[in-house]
Amino acid sequence: MKALILAAGRGRRLGDKKGGLNKCMLGFGGKPVIEYNLDRAADIDEIDRIIITVGYKANDIIDHYGNSFRGKPIEYVFQREQRGLVHAIETSIKALRGDDFFLLLGDEILVGSRHKEMYKKFKKERLFGVCGVCVTEDRSRISRTYTVIVDKDGTIFRLIEKPMKALNDYQGTGHCIFKNKVLSYITRTPIHAERGEQELPDLIQVAVDNGHKIKIFPVCKKYTNINTEEDLREAEMLMRKLG
Repeated sequence: MKALILAAGRGRRLGDKKGGLNKCMLGFGGKPVIEYNLDRAADIDEIDRIIITVGYKANDIIDHYGNSFRGKPIEYVFQREQRGLVHAIETSIKALRGDDFFLLLGDEILVGSRHKEMYKKFKKERLFGVCGVCVTEDRSRISRTYTVIVDKDGTIFRLIEKPMKALNDYQGTGHCIFKNKVLSYITRTPIHAERGEQELPDLIQVAVDNGHKIKIFPVCKKYTNINTEEDLREAEMLMRKLG
């Protein structure tokens, strides 16, 4: 099992708030935001290597963490063109070496994370994948990421990227676990008409449509990822709660 942390994005919508840093290296609670997900990867014994996709300001991350984190080797993969999450995953195919992987985004903030329990579900139920979701009372938040429509046992049959109107309380996160075979569906994933990129929910949908069982898991109590100044303020508030 590998951990794949995506950290190549430029973060243009943050403007000068980044202070010239890769947004994943912004400090929260005394350490860079990416380190919270590095800790999650290191906490799972079965993960034997951490792969980080880098691009914009790559040396911010490489110089800080070097070739290992808490005794686990780090391998860096360069995403030379920032063409979205699915493209970042695609650039990491060789580094994954045919293994299943735990996907995390380098700019995610999760409060009350249950990553170990999520991994246990993936293994115990022999699932093709698990999508970490946050159950939110504020459905307007769901338009920032994606939502899922599931049956009574949490099996996904529909994913919707940035829905204009949420149909339930499930906000999808980038915290997912997949069988390696999901990579074979990248070439079949459509390009989003508005954003011109392949989107993670569409990749997962292709796998679901081909009969693979992917379930949701309530991975945290509170969630945000850092794309805008509003997200940055929210992340700072969540970090204060963590402290």
